[in-house]
Amino acid sequence: MHMHAFDRRPPHPRPRRVLMTTDAVGGVWTYALELGALLGEAGVAVELAAMGPAPSAEQREAAGRIPGLRLHHRPYRLEWMEAPWEDVAQAGGWLRGLAEAHDVDLVHLNGYAHGALDWGRPAVVVAHSCVLSWWQAVKGESAPAEWTRYRAKVSAGLRGAQAVVAPTAAMLDALERYYGAFERRRRLRPGHAPRTRRVIHNGRDARLFHPRPKRPYVMAAGRLWDEAKNIAALAQVAPSLPWPVYVAGDTESPDGGTAPCAHLRTLGALPPVMLARWLGEAGIYALPARYEPFGLSALEAALSGCPLVLGDIPSLRELWSGAAHFVPPDDPAALAYTLTALMNDPAARVTMARAALVRAQRYSRAAMGAGYLRLYADLITTERKQACG
Repeated sequence: MHMHAFDRRPPHPRPRRVLMTTDAVGGVWTYALELGALLGEAGVAVELAAMGPAPSAEQREAAGRIPGLRLHHRPYRLEWMEAPWEDVAQAGGWLRGLAEAHDVDLVHLNGYAHGALDWGRPAVVVAHSCVLSWWQAVKGESAPAEWTRYRAKVSAGLRGAQAVVAPTAAMLDALERYYGAFERRRRLRPGHAPRTRRVIHNGRDARLFHPRPKRPYVMAAGRLWDEAKNIAALAQVAPSLPWPVYVAGDTESPDGGTAPCAHLRTLGALPPVMLARWLGEAGIYALPARYEPFGLSALEAALSGCPLVLGDIPSLRELWSGAAHFVPPDDPAALAYTLTALMNDPAARVTMARAALVRAQRYSRAAMGAGYLRLYADLITTERKQACG
């Protein structure tokens, strides 16, 4: 009988219950539910604390289907939003109350500022993106002075956590570059540097995505309003392409900004099953990103049998080199040329789709879950040794 990877309990301690933070705005929500489901399979209960805009009815329903996961929500502004710090402080009190009320063994923060709190238990900060690296990549300049307080709060959170995780080495490097997150301990007061830093790739459940008979269209998906996705480049080249370009996702940001979608066929925010179908039938997936610490949508497209055309940036190179075509984000002519060449070469599309699908196996949900369980075990073991003197 085949035994699930998490049915074999390793001789390492596991938390009984974890407090995990999230928001319902983008990929962090998908990541949190995927990891929460994996932890549930391993016998670890999850208190999922969402901040920012309220989860939709569909998101709440998805969370409710996960055994061992309980969803909490408060509409506190997120740390990357305008004037958030009073809300961030109040959210810290709410989160600490949840940790105590539910007697959690470990805190998993998908944000930065709350890593500086005294949790009385191990705390992990996971870096999904950050404003300073986003600004440099998207705007081509350093973030302006109004982000000075954000920089200080992120730095304090990174140094307060027992572990810092990122989904790519490129994102870990960004934390060091912009926040000095991993300076040598001798240069810092004791206890003010993370003890552990790790790359743990994000993962998706391959069973949710299926290659289907392909149709002649290009697909893109995600937070279309986020300039980092560079949807504007697709809109610019779409009129010259032989195939239409479909985009799925929210076009309006939480702060009211909108995506430039002229010449694109917008599908709106699709339910997961519908998005998987669109990806399954897409002839090409395009993500000419200026900034993307991981890119869950590219992984979903690869699992759906799409050849990938991606922005030529360090993180996407790290993950997909040899299994995707890369284009400079600031070169629309290169994007149009690469897409058109693929459209006109069915054999190349098949070859690149196969390469992407093979590479996607590295970024499985099982590998992600195993990575976090190992990290949790290491932190709990360290805490117990320290408690014993």
